[in-house]
Amino acid sequence: MQKTTRLGVAALSAVLALGLAACGGGSSSTPPASGGATAAGATGEFNGALTAVVNPSDKKGGILKFANAGDWDSLDPGDTYYGYSWNFIRLYGRSLVMFKSAPGKEGNELTPDLAEGLGTPSDDAKTWTYKLKAGIKFEDGTPVTSKDVKYGVERSFDKEVFPDGYTYFNDFLNWPKDYKGAYKSKDVNTDSAIETPDDQTIVFHLKQPLSNFDYFAQLPATIPVPKDKDTGAKYKEHVIATGPYKFDKNEIGKGFTLVRNDQWDPATDPNRKALPDGYDVATNVNADDIDNRILAGDLDVDIAGTGVQPAALGRVLPDPALKAGTDNPTGTRLWYTSINGNVPPLDNIECRKAVEYAADKTALQTAWGGEFAGGQIATSLLPPSIPGHEDFNTWVPGADNKGDVTKAKEALTACGQPNGFETNISYRAERPKEKAAAEALQQSLGRVGIKLTLKPFPQADYFALYAGKPGYAKDNKLGLAMNGWQSDWPDGFGFLQQIVDSRVIRDTGGSSNVSVRDPEVDKLIDQAMEQTDANARNGIWTQIDKKVMDDAYILPNVWAKALLVRSKNATNVFVNDAYGMYDYLGMGVK
Repeated sequence: MQKTTRLGVAALSAVLALGLAACGGGSSSTPPASGGATAAGATGEFNGALTAVVNPSDKKGGILKFANAGDWDSLDPGDTYYGYSWNFIRLYGRSLVMFKSAPGKEGNELTPDLAEGLGTPSDDAKTWTYKLKAGIKFEDGTPVTSKDVKYGVERSFDKEVFPDGYTYFNDFLNWPKDYKGAYKSKDVNTDSAIETPDDQTIVFHLKQPLSNFDYFAQLPATIPVPKDKDTGAKYKEHVIATGPYKFDKNEIGKGFTLVRNDQWDPATDPNRKALPDGYDVATNVNADDIDNRILAGDLDVDIAGTGVQPAALGRVLPDPALKAGTDNPTGTRLWYTSINGNVPPLDNIECRKAVEYAADKTALQTAWGGEFAGGQIATSLLPPSIPGHEDFNTWVPGADNKGDVTKAKEALTACGQPNGFETNISYRAERPKEKAAAEALQQSLGRVGIKLTLKPFPQADYFALYAGKPGYAKDNKLGLAMNGWQSDWPDGFGFLQQIVDSRVIRDTGGSSNVSVRDPEVDKLIDQAMEQTDANARNGIWTQIDKKVMDDAYILPNVWAKALLVRSKNATNVFVNDAYGMYDYLGMGVK
């Protein structure tokens, strides 16, 4: 992830035992035609798609209709970090390996994609080699080579051009000193990090042993990019496809369409059925309208995959017929509020404690959709399903979870703000649940004199330009920021590191950690990654969770659940555990 930590082979083997963008070490195999599980029939039942395929079919043709309440962070494989984007990108891009398109736990298994097999380690797992399959082409008929994969990784290094992308490869590959990416260091020899001895072979060289590098190899940055077609920041306008679909029309801010890629050879790709003739994707669509259109059969997928909005819950839950067409997966996601200690007076821990005490957690739970479709009231960071989770509650907001006004006022007095203070709270404008949660905080904190002004920002640039850009957040007094995080893989490192390690914070923006700046936390992360004993390592993740809560840098809201509505028109509908949402690659059309 971002910023290098010292990972031993045994430690990483455990860390990367699951994935994100999920994991669960898997051997190479082809998913069954049914998607890898018993079919659940044509109509299904409540939660039927969690472990089985609903409405199975191999029929080809038709158009699937998707909608996004906001805009993409980016369609560029080197600049995307939303889970729904990683799910969807498999339609037009092929990485070295991928997660299986299958329901439930089988979806956590890795299988080769561009590569003939999973990676071959050598040099005590400091070197990883992949052989590309023959016959894979770009949409223009040009053969894909190992150099195209290498270039894709090299260009993703530049976080000024690509602020939303992750930095796995930046941190772990043995790049030349002062390397700045394919654009700024275009004449630098990078063989110390990535070699391509021939057109079918790519070799990754790491700075330290790294067990199960295959989980890095499934990242979108390994999707090949032809150097002569790369347009830098504008590449997102037309990504050159290697998957079964290619871009036909792309209007940034409005939507795009995918059509069949006639240069895709199914003989090289046992992972994709490619059933629909194409995809019609609309962006910046009202979230409630998306729910209504899916229920009416006019739309197939809410691509964000975070569940229906509160307005639709009142229709769906009481109606047995509607409820039978839904699924309620429990994910490894925390909805939370970042408390930015870089913004006065929240640089004083007592002021941060006042926020923790004053928050009405029951109102927050209601805002997120209630216990059923919003989640369980969270008292710490690590969700219950993540190793290292421990039940504790550092700042108890009253016996009824509706806030402890007395303790909040005591904390305000201790921080020199007895009458309260003013600050701003940001949220993603296209997400009604985030707005509702921000309003719930506005009301509950207002009881003790903390005045919040709501500041909506676009989803696509929320982290790159606003909440995740330290200078902007400080200058514009974004003391609180609505946030959410799903584990990149379900263990302590996969969940915590990106949101609590201060070394992932980038001045240029795109920071997934918005508020936690604590050198002691950074040291504990390094200690955990050096620890080869799983129980001892999990104990350190617990320590980190407690330390962040002690510092009051994060206000946990709920450990998430979501109510997903199945399309009436789609076939092969199932939840893929790797993404915690419906699998977009497996779907067909009636």
